[in-house]
Amino acid sequence: MNVSAVSSLPPPPPPVGSSRRTALNTDRFIRSRAVKSNYSFATTLAKAADDSSAMDQLDIERGVCVPFRKYTPLSVRKKVLESRGAILSLFNRGVEIVWNLGFYWSTLMYDYVVGRDEEVVPFRARQLRNLLCDLGPSFIKAGQVLANRPDIIREDYMNELCILQDDVPSFPNQVAFKIIEEELGQPLEAVFSKISSRTIAAASLGQVYRATLRSSGEDVAIKVQRPGIEPIIYRDLFLFRTLASFLNGISLQKLGCNAELIVDEFGEKLLEELDYTLEARNIEDFIENFKDDPTVKIPRVYKQLSGSRVLVMEWIDGIRCTDPQAVKNSGLDIDGFLTVGVSAALRQLLEFGLFHGDPHPGNIFAMRDGRIAYVDFGNVAVLSQQNKQILIDAVVHAVNEDYAEMANDFTRLGFLASGTDVSPIIPALEAIWQNSVGKGLSDFNFRSVTGKFNQLVYNYPIRIPERFSLVIRALLTQEGICFTLKPDFKFLEVAYPYVAKRLLTDPNPALRERLIQVLFKDGVFQWKRLENLIVLAKENVAKMSSNPALQGNNKSGGLQRIERKLDLTETIKDGARLFLIDGGIRRQLLLALTEDSKLHIEELVDVYRLVEDQIDIPSVALQVARDLPSVARDVMLSWTSSVLSD
Repeated sequence: MNVSAVSSLPPPPPPVGSSRRTALNTDRFIRSRAVKSNYSFATTLAKAADDSSAMDQLDIERGVCVPFRKYTPLSVRKKVLESRGAILSLFNRGVEIVWNLGFYWSTLMYDYVVGRDEEVVPFRARQLRNLLCDLGPSFIKAGQVLANRPDIIREDYMNELCILQDDVPSFPNQVAFKIIEEELGQPLEAVFSKISSRTIAAASLGQVYRATLRSSGEDVAIKVQRPGIEPIIYRDLFLFRTLASFLNGISLQKLGCNAELIVDEFGEKLLEELDYTLEARNIEDFIENFKDDPTVKIPRVYKQLSGSRVLVMEWIDGIRCTDPQAVKNSGLDIDGFLTVGVSAALRQLLEFGLFHGDPHPGNIFAMRDGRIAYVDFGNVAVLSQQNKQILIDAVVHAVNEDYAEMANDFTRLGFLASGTDVSPIIPALEAIWQNSVGKGLSDFNFRSVTGKFNQLVYNYPIRIPERFSLVIRALLTQEGICFTLKPDFKFLEVAYPYVAKRLLTDPNPALRERLIQVLFKDGVFQWKRLENLIVLAKENVAKMSSNPALQGNNKSGGLQRIERKLDLTETIKDGARLFLIDGGIRRQLLLALTEDSKLHIEELVDVYRLVEDQIDIPSVALQVARDLPSVARDVMLSWTSSVLSD
């Protein structure tokens, strides 16, 4: 039967005498539909407003604005519910999740009631890991996130979930090759002269092959997404958020935020990982960031061969850090390689604000020329300029032992809800820091600090934002790689010189302000601290300039400039300008030179001796002279402003 023909037939005429009744019924029907429509529209608007509010809260906390999102609760709900057989699928999956998690929770309750909850922790943690594996890729990813969330689960469970690496059974080659051909729009043989018969690596969301391009003979890595995974992820995210809505009360009490917010953070990162075009853009951003750094290798992307489910990248011919013995046997300068790795990690965090969120040993390679190479950029995180500045503030406050301000930094970074009383946390922070650096900074390591911090997080209403859980994981993972390659490696012996160099040489006004905060404590100039900063910064320059990767790049005619000296030209210029313009700084410096009723010429001479081999006096004098007109103008403006204000 032709449905369109039937639907186009005119309606039958109403029975005689029924016109008024029909009109009344029609009017009632229209008003009823209007009320229902208005209610439905209002409900939709309310849900959209709630969703928008949740995502806006994340944006405000991060200090960024995301114009186009892969994830919103509303888009996930719409995508799931509009699919065929959605209700039945959701019901079956919901029953499966609730039954398995409910049964597991009941075993925990039984352990608690009979008083054996502590003694069976290793077994229950292992049971949880196996359960998450059985429930599929969404839960494997959730387990990997929980492994870095001491604000949600206790440390012994976290340690077990750390085993949940992206090493899972692969799917058949025939299925993978078909997906590649669909994305390419042509047969494999037309593009690749050969492709590996076995996967190089398999993960929860995809797997990797090695292949050779027919056109150029170059070796490439092909990353292929698991078939049919997107609707599974969307369905599970919808169920996660639905279940989270029942836990908001507990979450608000324990973490100071809704459980739905935690799911939103997780969902946003998970859907970003599913889109390989976004990963390709991430790689291009990393290449741009490290374009002038010859010690870091980022594989280039073949965009014309890539799509949303397939990513073709340059093959990295290096030694995976999963095989530390091979790295040691390669003849590589281990100290130089570790210095490069730590410096690259800190640049991502404090300089670029874009960092690799999953730098486990399988994603990091040691190149034979001393460079470090990164792969797998699906999981990256962004820190706003504001967040970077607050992190540097926290370092400054730690150095100055200002624990009240450190606690306030936690609020500014989103660890604590706005308005939270930080006074109970201050003594705990002081205890953690004092215990960690009590034996000296050379013995400081992130693993011990994180263990103590985890206890603090578990006992107070502290929530670790997703991006900072990635920061913590990245630092811990890379410190772990350093320890496997060199057991007596001191992370801060590399990290501190880098931070010192940045504080002394970076012309960023925010960093200049932090430098002043470090050099003045309670209004007193810290001569010893300045000397230490200079010594550490010189150490960083010496280590980096002696790296084989830099030497090789220089011999091959590379254009990158190798820093062999600590360039303090801009710092001296800014210091001179500040001394002439800022009356407060001028008074403090003059007091520093005449403190305790004596001239501190000896300290000044010591500082000069540290930098005399690093600076070209005539060149600096010329730079300062060129800047004099601008300085004179600023001095006059400052003097005029002070006169007018008086």
